[in-house]
Amino acid sequence: MDENKIMDLMNNIDYGWVDKNNKKHIYDYDTYSNEYMLQSPEEIINNRIGVCWDQVELERYYFDKTNIPIKTFFIVHYDDNKCPTHTFLVFENDNNYYWFEHSWEKFRGIHAYSTLNELLNDIKNKFIQYELNNQYDNNNLKIYEYSKPKYNISTQEFYSHCENGILINII
Repeated sequence: MDENKIMDLMNNIDYGWVDKNNKKHIYDYDTYSNEYMLQSPEEIINNRIGVCWDQVELERYYFDKTNIPIKTFFIVHYDDNKCPTHTFLVFENDNNYYWFEHSWEKFRGIHAYSTLNELLNDIKNKFIQYELNNQYDNNNLKIYEYSKPKYNISTQEFYSHCENGILINII
């Protein structure tokens, strides 16, 4: 299995989330933080739905079946009103770094970069432009490299897991 086959498998997954009672939600984020539970890869395949947090775990599951090393990242802008986030998977192959993106539909695909810093800066700039509408406090914008989390954890538990990862300092 290679990265293109993984992207083909991911195309069966819609963007949305499943609550504690296994109810599917598409573009319903009012109860998201209180009702969300991180799905296992098997649950995502069965439910055919997941937000970026879920989808990255399914991508991790598929990539674990290859010999391609990966890293996963969590970008967040801390704000009193809301804390927009995005998770994404990166792999290295032939001295290049690749952003593997399925859930952020505007940027769906496999994007190549010469360095990890170049890749992270590009995603940071896209996040600032498209998710924050260029209105942000640089002190509140963080990127963490994080490890595989436990499944069926809450929103707050997922944040805590990511925040216990490696804080990335990019310029």
